[in-house]
Amino acid sequence: MAAPGGKFFIQENMKKVAPHHESWEKLWETKWKFPATMGVYPFMFGAAKDFEPILERMKEQGLKEPYDWDSYPDNFFPKAEELEKKALEAETEGDLERAAEYYFRSSAVYRISRFPAPRSAKQRKGWDKSKEVVLKGLKLRGELGGFSPVHEVQIPHKHKAGNDKDILPVFVQIPDGATEGKPVPCVIIVTGLDGYRTELCVWAEGWRRNNVATIIMEIPGTGDSPADPLDPNSPDRMWSTLFEWIDTQDTIDSRKLCTWGFSTGGFYTTRVAYTHYEKLLGAVNLGGGMHHMFDPEWLNEVNHLEYPFDLANTLAYKWGYGNDVETFKKEASDKFSLLKDGTLDKPQCARLLLVNGTEDEIFPIDDYYLTLQHGPPKEARFVTGKKHMGEPDSFFIILNWIYKLFNLEADAGQQLSTLPFKSKFP
Repeated sequence: MAAPGGKFFIQENMKKVAPHHESWEKLWETKWKFPATMGVYPFMFGAAKDFEPILERMKEQGLKEPYDWDSYPDNFFPKAEELEKKALEAETEGDLERAAEYYFRSSAVYRISRFPAPRSAKQRKGWDKSKEVVLKGLKLRGELGGFSPVHEVQIPHKHKAGNDKDILPVFVQIPDGATEGKPVPCVIIVTGLDGYRTELCVWAEGWRRNNVATIIMEIPGTGDSPADPLDPNSPDRMWSTLFEWIDTQDTIDSRKLCTWGFSTGGFYTTRVAYTHYEKLLGAVNLGGGMHHMFDPEWLNEVNHLEYPFDLANTLAYKWGYGNDVETFKKEASDKFSLLKDGTLDKPQCARLLLVNGTEDEIFPIDDYYLTLQHGPPKEARFVTGKKHMGEPDSFFIILNWIYKLFNLEADAGQQLSTLPFKSKFP
């Protein structure tokens, strides 16, 4: 805790119970309906109308926490499959615009079926299906727009060790104007606890229009990351594999790389700014923790705060503890804290921007004060009065920072206008 008196900055709010924890209906009405209508996180590529029948099913069952993750996806699959079928029919008929939209919308429904983490066989099916249909939508979007689409690359994990897996799968988009003689900068989007490469790729289009490549990569314990979530050093090996692969890509300027970690991904972009500082022009941590995020005093309260589900349990699952949340609370700080492992006090660090909302109830703003007090100087911008990640202000702050980093003339508002998804078809 960084606040005076050994308290968290949001200490006075930590006993409050957010209304969205009362039921799935309350979750929809108080937290999810608006972003679903906008087609933004966590409803990227989604349409609110697709969730109306799902909401009715939830209301009929009176569904509320704790959710049964084995049966939970059954509420979503019928609609996701219906949309996928419409996409296939449209593609067969040659209506690629309609097909692309339905593939995207299907991916959004499959995503929410496995959200926040695939903790059951059916949720893992939802994850696999979301990958399948979103790639089809992305391919068609490229065909319709006349540009090379976001696509998947499976990189052999050359630095794997221990329980790491063999392949590092990433989504990649390189602007068509990039050549060996004119390589482009690259933003490496590092995904979070619940948003994976299948949806964070929504950022790729805006960067493509600004002649910047994107790589979207998942963090240990999420998506298809090959890194052993229980091994504190596994992300370092994953980064080494990624940077070596980037060095083989003639159209990417390996001297102009910037990582951007979203939420939990920011933990990893902070770490890599130290471990691979020589590889990066810059790094951004948007909303991720570093040390106090693992405090038992924090983890004991977060399940009833800002996060839509059981945050402490989801973090335990992500870090390789399965359902054993109590052991995670006891061990996580000593095992993963970037302060306790000495990372934050290392003498070398890439240029690092820290951004978050001061009222964050997912990861404490205290970690940002702490990080500024250790190691080399960093840059920081706190968004007053905003919760986790400080949206939407934070997006403007970060985009403009990266534009300057890459010496780009670009408009943050125009780039952000590429994010919302608007459906055209029933």
